[in-house]
Amino acid sequence: MPVLETRQLTVRFGGHVAVNAVSCAFEAGTLTAIVGPNGAGKTTYFNLISGQLLATSGAVMFKGEDITRLGPDKRTRRGIGRAFQLTNLFPNLTVLENIRLAVQARAREGVDLFSMASRHRDLIDQAQHYLERVALGGRARTHAAALSHGDQRKLEVGLMLALEPDIFMFDEPTAGMSVDEVPVILDLIDDIRRQGDKTILLVEHKMEVVRRLADRIIVLHNGTLVADGDPETVVALPIVQEAYLGIRPVAAHG
Repeated sequence: MPVLETRQLTVRFGGHVAVNAVSCAFEAGTLTAIVGPNGAGKTTYFNLISGQLLATSGAVMFKGEDITRLGPDKRTRRGIGRAFQLTNLFPNLTVLENIRLAVQARAREGVDLFSMASRHRDLIDQAQHYLERVALGGRARTHAAALSHGDQRKLEVGLMLALEPDIFMFDEPTAGMSVDEVPVILDLIDDIRRQGDKTILLVEHKMEVVRRLADRIIVLHNGTLVADGDPETVVALPIVQEAYLGIRPVAAHG
């Protein structure tokens, strides 16, 4: 059974079909890149999977359960983690406090002062562990708002790691990052992939990133799934060369 599956997933906005009957299954331990030109429906498809949008028709299945009507919070609790194009942090809290809240949420602990007092050191230790994994151990006391854009993206990955989801969803994780910051994020995603038990979905425009990380590429065009396969095969397809890379096939003569 695939860990995640969409079945004829569709969403309409008025007369516009933004995602059109997309059926796709995702196996544990794989990284799938979702590519396509601007307006292809990639982020909308992500929003349908993570629950930010509800489908007009079709279904989202997670570990065999129909979660199509669940909101994003319930999907997160079931194990679907999402990082956004724009960072989604608590800007006025420190880096460590951001991660500690994620650790606390995973443990489903409230803010009861007595239980917090007994577990405070354990929560801090766990949070520090995730900060080290995203190379932010030295910035623990820095407020999230004071971080560079690249460090904010690293912190967001740290938040997802702390929630320990089964599905990691990255929407253009390197967008707006400097050349020096990009490798750190890519290494983090690659580390998650090499664990072998997590499923990663990645929306990314940069083909060099896709080639480096992806086990599989699916291509959306005008909201429709037009290609699905290993990177070398998919990138060579005429429809991908034209729709994604802007290369028109040479017409045959004779």
